[in-house]
Amino acid sequence: MKTIKEDFIKLYQSERGIIVLMIFNLLLSITLFIFTIIQLNPNASVVKVGYGDIGGYRDGNWTGMFAFPLLAIIFGIFHNLLATRIFRKRGGGMAKFFLLTTTMLILGSFLVLIRLLGEG
Repeated sequence: MKTIKEDFIKLYQSERGIIVLMIFNLLLSITLFIFTIIQLNPNASVVKVGYGDIGGYRDGNWTGMFAFPLLAIIFGIFHNLLATRIFRKRGGGMAKFFLLTTTMLILGSFLVLIRLLGEG
């Protein structure tokens, strides 16, 4: 915990752009988490849980949609902690690249979820 606090202090003092990206990723992941929890439908017996190019949409149980809130937690918390470690080991440029990639993954998760909800 002590090194994480020191890393955040160093990030705040030297690389504020990374802090802004971390806050943006956290806000996006909170939005994804809330949106996915609201969209869970436990009354539905069958929902669309995936898409394959050959088989089309795959039906499944509503519990299969728990992957999206889990992704939101991973993207929001663990990726920010991983970004501080990347900053310490590799520098600011690699940490910014990692956080931008995480942002694209969160937006991609929104896109997939909206498509699955539209087909269900």
